[in-house]
Order: sequence, then structure tokens, then C-alpha cells
Amino acid sequence: METNELKFKTNINCGGCVSKVKPFLDNLEGVEAWEVDTDNVDKILTVKTKIADEDIIDTIEEVGFKAELIQ
Repeated sequence: METNELKFKTNINCGGCVSKVKPFLDNLEGVEAWEVDTDNVDKILTVKTKIADEDIIDTIEEVGFKAELIQ
């Protein structure tokens, strides 16, 4: 499966929030790299991944945040 770059609108809005999701995204099989642009009004999460967007959304929601795929 090829690597895709997916972007999500989130409510991960500060460094503390990023540190909460970090261990979950770092350990998610198929995620190669990720970052959250907390300066962007939509708090854009960019993920380089080989897994489905639903798996990333489920992981983010598991930690207590929201994520919505941006087309």
C-alpha cells in the first residue's frame, strides 16, 4: 500500500493536547510521520500514512479529540 498524506481538521489546539495524542499516533502501525499546525485556525493534523483515514480518526477520538478528514 502506498503512503498517503492525509489532512484533518481537529480540536488539538495546544502543545499539551499534542503531547496527549503523541504516544497514540507514534505507536499507530502504518503512520510514518505526523504534525499538528496549532497556529492554523482549523488546527490541521497532517499525517503521512499507509492506513485508512478512519483508523486515524478513531485513534484521535479514543484520546478525546475530534478529527475530520479534509478533502
